[in-house]
Amino acid sequence: MAALIDVINFKRKLFFEFENTPFVCLDKDISTPTARGGQTLVRIKMRNLLTNAVSEKTFKAGEKFKEPDLDTVPAAYLYSDADASYFLDQQSFETLSLSAAQVGDALDLLLEGAIVQIEKSNGNPIGLEMPMHVELVVTEAEPTVRNDAGGGVTKAAKLETGAEIRVPMFVKAGDKIKVITETREFHSRV
Repeated sequence: MAALIDVINFKRKLFFEFENTPFVCLDKDISTPTARGGQTLVRIKMRNLLTNAVSEKTFKAGEKFKEPDLDTVPAAYLYSDADASYFLDQQSFETLSLSAAQVGDALDLLLEGAIVQIEKSNGNPIGLEMPMHVELVVTEAEPTVRNDAGGGVTKAAKLETGAEIRVPMFVKAGDKIKVITETREFHSRV
């Protein structure tokens, strides 16, 4: 039997099951009444892990939820077509597929063979978790103007995946850089 979690104890990034669907808590706000006998309410901003839809719902303090049957497995990105993106499970060596909605814009930073974490619910793939950083080669970068060498100045650069990000002025085409996947910002040169 899965453990029950009281809604008052929810934290950011906590997974829970609501109406037989896995969700992740994005934010929590507790409203404590000033009148005697008033019910404490907990407003949860949550994301459905199956549809990626974000919603807000208010629960009474004391309501309990099950932990969902979630599993995360390492997988290598293989390719994408019009139907889905395909990954090779590094433990079972089976091919897993995710729809475009489940992958989102992660393909902008994925190269063939890149290792990601595939999230599974009841054994079925439902989403992916990118590594914190990815290393990609800059294919195009605006030329540096001598007067622009000061700190904090950035320019547009195109990466080998086709994604465009802002990079410091010293980065040039052919450089391999580290990109923060969550914010899509330049981290460092490799």
